[in-house]
Amino acid sequence: MAQFIEFVGNHLVLASMWLITVGAIIFYLQRTGSKGVGPQGVVKLINRSDAIVVDVRDKKEFEAGHIVDSINIPFLKLDQRITELKKLKDKPVVVVCKMGQQSGDAAKKLQEAGHVEVFKLAGGIAEWRSQSLPLVVK
Repeated sequence: MAQFIEFVGNHLVLASMWLITVGAIIFYLQRTGSKGVGPQGVVKLINRSDAIVVDVRDKKEFEAGHIVDSINIPFLKLDQRITELKKLKDKPVVVVCKMGQQSGDAAKKLQEAGHVEVFKLAGGIAEWRSQSLPLVVK
């Protein structure tokens, strides 16, 4: 512990940059505001809580493979089409994207629209595929 304190004392710039980086990561994770759920957690939400799956990928990617009964609302059109989900506010919503990056922003928009239980698929559809879970292909 004494060596750590001595290191911080000798390298204030490095230690402060580390603190700023940790703070930025925490801020970003709080900004996205949604809970990340793995593929197995999504399956449980769908089976036990009758969760709705909203896929925010483009139509072409959606047709290449999507989760059963998921609703395709591309991220760029989410603001215009969010009213389609108003009747489903009482159900949990799982937001799915390609790699798990856009789903956080989409989940935040859904929370602002009044949905209480909003989750994002951690790792996106890529993680779903990596665990060999079923997809519907059109």
